[in-house]
Amino acid sequence: MRYDGDARIDGVPGFAAPIPIDFLDIAGSTCGSLLPTGNALDVVDGVAITCIDNGMPVVCLLASDVGLTGYEDPSAIEADLEACRLVESLRLKAGLMMNLGDVSSMTVPKMSLLAKPEHGGVVTTRTFIPKRVHEAIGVFGAVSVARRGWCPARWPTRSPGFTTCRAHHLADRAPYGYFDITMDVSTRTIRFGQLAALLRTARVLMRGVVYVPRAILEYQ
Repeated sequence: MRYDGDARIDGVPGFAAPIPIDFLDIAGSTCGSLLPTGNALDVVDGVAITCIDNGMPVVCLLASDVGLTGYEDPSAIEADLEACRLVESLRLKAGLMMNLGDVSSMTVPKMSLLAKPEHGGVVTTRTFIPKRVHEAIGVFGAVSVARRGWCPARWPTRSPGFTTCRAHHLADRAPYGYFDITMDVSTRTIRFGQLAALLRTARVLMRGVVYVPRAILEYQ
């Protein structure tokens, strides 16, 4: 097996051989369908949201719709009590719409604020899990956000075919990292979400020799 290559993951030093991790048939794994409300776009209390479940129930909305830029650091967002109350109100209502019931004591759906990228990539994200704002984005959360990008509702959009969504997340108002999701966005897979893949790398972490005493071998 070869371990050398030019693939890299933000936050992990160096380069290594790429390994795509495929997620198949994960649409609706919690809520029953890719778009639990049946719509690519819903409006709740005057805010446009996309409720999506592509491995993780997520509610996507534009940061600007709750009075934020999407580039604030987590502590600044959490200090904005009005914005946080609005996000949580939307989360509770979206939970009912997504067939999750009362989500007041649940960690789903995650709330993902989207903003246009200023440092490359396709979209910049800030994610509430469920009420704290995280600096990064989780695997299935990223897969759901990426899938949302190809639903016919506002930006970002891409043409059908295999393509990569590069989600950019932040820390302390500076570029922090990117999360790449590759997916098939043909008409059929937009509906059913059959394939999404993320990039991991093959690395040798350790190599050694285990010495077993002769007495143990003879006993066996």
